[in-house]
Amino acid sequence: MPYLNLGYISSIGLTIILFIHVLSAIIFVGGSIFIWVILWPESYKLNDEKLRTRLLGLVGKKFALYTNISLSLLIITGLAMTYKYLLNFSLYFQSMEGFILFFAEILIIIMVMIMYGNNIYHGKLIVKLNEQNKFDEVKKIRKVTHIYSLITMILLIIIVFLMVALKVYQ
Repeated sequence: MPYLNLGYISSIGLTIILFIHVLSAIIFVGGSIFIWVILWPESYKLNDEKLRTRLLGLVGKKFALYTNISLSLLIITGLAMTYKYLLNFSLYFQSMEGFILFFAEILIIIMVMIMYGNNIYHGKLIVKLNEQNKFDEVKKIRKVTHIYSLITMILLIIIVFLMVALKVYQ
C-alpha cells in the first residue's frame, strides 16, 4: 500500500499514524456496537419513556463528541496513509487493493452522510418532542432513526471487513 512518505522517520511516522487510526477505529466501531447491542436494548428496562429518552439523549450527546473526534482522526489518518491514490485516481482501478480501497471510501462517504443526517435531523426532533411529552410521535420517529442507524451499522461492519480484506490483498 502506498503510504505517506515521511523520509527517514517513515517507519516511526507510519506506526504513529496507524496507531491513531486503529485506536480511533476501536472507539468509533466499538462505541457504535456498544450503543446498538447493550445500551439501546437495555434502555427498554426503564419503564419511564421520558427517562429512557433523556438517558439515551445524554449518552448520545457525549458519545457524539467521541464519535466526531474518532471519525475525524480516521479520515485524516486514512487519507494520509493512502495519499498516493488521491494523487493518481487511476491507481484505484489497477489492483484489487485499489478497488477495495475505492469501494470502502465510497461506503464511508455514504455512511457518514446517513449517520450525520439522521443524528442532526431526528436527534434534535426527538429531544424536542420528548420535552413536550409527545411520546407517540417520539416512538414513530425512533422507528425511522433505528432503520437509518441499522443501515449505518451494517455499512460500518462492511467497511471493517473491507479494511481487513485490504490487508489480505497487499
